[in-house]
Amino acid sequence: MVFLILWSAGFAVAKLAVAHAAPLTVLALRYVLVLVLLLPVALVMRPRFPGARGMADVAVVGFLIQVMYFGLCYLAFKSGVSAGGVAIVVCLQPILVALIAPRLVGERVSALGWLGLGLGLAGAALAILGRSAVQAENLFGLICTVLALIGITAGTLYEKRFGAAHHPVAANLIQYAVGAAFCVPAALLTENTAIDWTPGFVWSMAYLVLGNSLLAMSLLLAMIRAGAVSRVSSLFYLVPALSALFAWPLLGETVPPLTWAGMALAAVGVALVSRRPAAPAAPAAPPEPTAR
Repeated sequence: MVFLILWSAGFAVAKLAVAHAAPLTVLALRYVLVLVLLLPVALVMRPRFPGARGMADVAVVGFLIQVMYFGLCYLAFKSGVSAGGVAIVVCLQPILVALIAPRLVGERVSALGWLGLGLGLAGAALAILGRSAVQAENLFGLICTVLALIGITAGTLYEKRFGAAHHPVAANLIQYAVGAAFCVPAALLTENTAIDWTPGFVWSMAYLVLGNSLLAMSLLLAMIRAGAVSRVSSLFYLVPALSALFAWPLLGETVPPLTWAGMALAAVGVALVSRRPAAPAAPAAPPEPTAR
């Protein structure tokens, strides 16, 4: 639940931040600030870093999620794609994970799990339609959104297949160093990096750095390693509805009844996917031999 709150609020907060600076500039600043916070912590704690193969695996996940997913979502927003347009595409992620996971990581989805995935998708679609956010979108923005969907799906599956339990400080340092290495040059080469340093932008960046980058990402990777990827991915069905709740006070966007209904339906779907199969009953103990 903590992950869902932190992740969902990030959409509205990011929309506020992008209003004061170009999208890649926001991401580059976000990643640089994370590194500034983590480097002193690493020097004091001296966490154990993974070997060469482990560092490469963490770096791949960092690129797929921090650069590909977040970068392309921010570009889609800036190009004019609505929040609902992005959400309804990204909500396909649990279905893609469920289809690919059996071949890649050996996880199979039960019939009840597929029912939950379908209900979650329907609930997410209702929540988005309730916000009246689905509209004609520009082609460039839609291409960015589809590529962002591929990025978060590939990052989730790669982490489950090759990820290991690394120290969170070390793993975050590697991931955000990769994010900064790509986003800083891209922002400098392609954007006007001017920033409107208003109080709203400052607190938005503080949330994106602390809540989104450090806490939410650490929780997401820990959940992927600890549980089935289809269960973890199904949580993303709740993101559009929860993001609508946060957009209500932050952006002045109202939450219509249809969105509440969609949230309830998505919650039922997530509950079905998250339900663990009952453990098989232990065989009965043999009867005690009777004394003659």
